[in-house]
Formats: sequence, C-alpha cells, structure tokens
Amino acid sequence: MFTKGSKKTRVMAGFAVVVATLVIFIGISSQRHCAAEGKGSDYESIELFTDVMAIVKKSYVEEVDTKKLVYGAINGMLASLDPHSSFMPPDTYKEMKIDTKGAFGGLGIEITIKDGILTVISPIEDTPAFKAGIKAGDQIFKIDDKFTKDLNINDAVKRMRGPKGSKVVLTIMREGFDKPKEFPLLRDIIQIKSVRSRMLDNGYGYVRVAQFQEKTDEDLSKALKALQEENKGTLSGLVLDMRNDPGGLLDQAVKVADHFIEDGLIVYTEGREKDSKMQFSARRGGKEPHYPIVVLINGGSASASEIVAGALQDHKRAVVMGTQSFGKGSVQTIIPLSDESGLRLTTARYYTPNGRSIQAKGITPDIVVDQLQLPKESEKKDGLHLREKDLENHFESDKETPKESKKEEKKDEGKDKPLSTKLEDNLKNDYQVMRALDLLKGWDILKKIGSVK
Repeated sequence: MFTKGSKKTRVMAGFAVVVATLVIFIGISSQRHCAAEGKGSDYESIELFTDVMAIVKKSYVEEVDTKKLVYGAINGMLASLDPHSSFMPPDTYKEMKIDTKGAFGGLGIEITIKDGILTVISPIEDTPAFKAGIKAGDQIFKIDDKFTKDLNINDAVKRMRGPKGSKVVLTIMREGFDKPKEFPLLRDIIQIKSVRSRMLDNGYGYVRVAQFQEKTDEDLSKALKALQEENKGTLSGLVLDMRNDPGGLLDQAVKVADHFIEDGLIVYTEGREKDSKMQFSARRGGKEPHYPIVVLINGGSASASEIVAGALQDHKRAVVMGTQSFGKGSVQTIIPLSDESGLRLTTARYYTPNGRSIQAKGITPDIVVDQLQLPKESEKKDGLHLREKDLENHFESDKETPKESKKEEKKDEGKDKPLSTKLEDNLKNDYQVMRALDLLKGWDILKKIGSVK
C-alpha cells in the first residue's frame, strides 16, 4: 500500500538494483571489515555508524543534510528502546514546554504507537477531538492524505498541530467499524483546564483532574476550598475523578496525593543512575479533613494519575473504583541538548508506597465498576482503552498481570464520553460517578447506625 511504483516497474528495475548493490558492497567491504571483526565494542559500533553515514552522504541519490541524518538516527535509536523515549527537534521541544503550561494549538489527543500504528491513548476533555467523538483505542490510519504507518510520534504531532480554525481530517479505524472512517476536525487553541469541581449532593463534592500540569496542585487547592465554602463546612465525602487522565508532571502528582495523605511515602523511583533513585513523602500539616474518598480510574488513566490512585489505595485513604488503569509505570526525564532540541528518556520505574510496580499492569480497582451510558445504553466492558502492556517494547512487571475487561463501544453523536463541558448536566447520567456517590452515602449511613467505626 505504501510502496510507490507498479510491480512491473519494480521487476524491470530488479537486475539494475542487484548490480548496483553488489558494486556498493565491493566498494565498502574493506572499510567495514574491521568493524565486523570487532563486533560488540562501543567504539567499533560508532565507527560502523560513521561509515554508513559517510556512505549515505557520498552515494545517496540526492544530497542529504547531515543534521537530518543525525536526527533520523537518534529517532531510530530511541524508538528501539521503549514507546515513551523519543527525540524532540528544537520546534517539538519548544512545543512540549508549552504543553506543560496547559495551552497549545491542535486537536487535543494523547497518542502512542502500537504495533506500528498511531493509536489514541485518550482524547482530552473539551477539545475538538473529544467533541468529534474520538475514543481511546482508536487507530489513526491517515492524517489528511498522509498515511501514518511510517510516522513517528513527533511527526504525527506536527501534522495535527496548526492554526486555530484550520481543518484536518483523521481517518480512524475502531473496533466495530467495517472500514476506516473519516473524522473532519477544526483545530483550536487547546486550553486545558486541569481541575474542575462541583457539589454532587448535599455534603458530597466532585473533583475532576484531567491532566497534571504546572498549576494542577494550585488549582486543586482552590477547588477544594470552594467546595468547602459552598458546603459551609467539611465535606461528607469526595469523588476524585481521574478517568482518561493521561498523566503529566510527577511533582504535581506527588502534591495532589499529599493533600490527602497524612504522612509516609507517596511514590519512589528506581533506576540505574543515582539521580533516578528518589523517594517522595507526604509533608506535615495543611491536609484535607479525613473525609471518605472514592477515586475513579479507567483504561485511560496513566502515569501521574496512577501514582495518585496507587498512593491513596496503599495508604487506605481512598476506595479506588472503575476499571483497570493503563499501566505506565516508567519515568521519563527531559534532557535539553546543545542545539535547543531535547531528549525524552525513560530513566526509572516508579513504585507505589507498598512497593508495587504498575508497569504494564496498572492499578486494580478495589471495586470494579464498568461504565454504563445512562439512561440510553449499556457499555458492558472497558477493554478498548489501550494499556501500557499493549505497547511494543514495554517493560514487564515482576507480578502477574490482572485480567482486563473488554468493552463494546457505540458512537452516540459525539457524546459517548462520561463527562462534558457541562458537568452539572452529565454527571447525573454518569454511572460510575453515581456508584461512587452511592458508596459514599452508604458509608455515611452505616456510620450513623453504628455499623462502621
């Protein structure tokens, strides 16, 4: 599908290609002889790389820029390691730094590569992708007229970014589709609101953390304070919703967990270098009152959201409800390079306070509750969410991977996600949120009748 030229043309050219290849092999055999004999040595491996680069520079059919070759080689090297390590050219690195501040131009999709196919981890709330009905697990076959088979993550992001109001068409394949379907979208300035909140019922609050950015901790503090003021006192319980939260900044995850954990370990990391071995513990003072909490997660909850869920679960500070999380238990370090490019390198694994590695496994809910679309239809399973263990070259956990549930999803005019920009309209029809609220109310009732102490 992706090869130019007819079969006949390729056959006719075959003999010439073989002859030309033999000529090149003869011409470079003496140069590569030493490197072949000394296989395994770092120095000789580098020499092999420089040999190939010199040959390409000299003999490739067109003149090639050296920096383009170097960038391509670095991209290939990092792609062979794991799905999360990557090289960022200067423009991509600059955009990445902007992204962490919560504002950028584009569609609002968290993506990865699965089996060589560009795949959606999660759409970000209140973005063009979310509103158009893009779902976790969707396979992006084309961006406009460009097939994505040979695109790396950075190239795909570049193609989806653009000026506000400009059009882009994603060709999507999804379980249940007979053939790929086109989704036309208009780019927008993506202003991600990290934290949203509201009262669910008398005494019971709801906080949604959509992504962990530079001001997530600050925004959470404001949201909790506003809920207390609206309630005119301490909450009776809280639903902390981190479904479809793809993660973000590690320090913000630690600070969010710290609001609810009195003392002790929140998360620790283990890696090869000394700097990658870190521990993050709760600070003393300034905690939320000890009201009951239900944390909601699903297959789109990854990285930082899993840190928070795992910490609250291990400290028995919250009941975790929903479906198995994504399972991204690795830490990426951003390293600036000399030409204003950047390196995103996996440098450590992180562990919950009880020493659980969730890499390629995820957080298992205390209470498994599949999402149901109320009142119209039931979505029985949650398996279309892509998980870390589905990614090529993922790290293996040393513990058994829990069984996953699968989900049959049905498009409902682009409104098939549990949340919308109008929380007050949709939360009453959100099955998992209502189950969480019922649990909090039940706990309060049992305490009042003396069954719970």
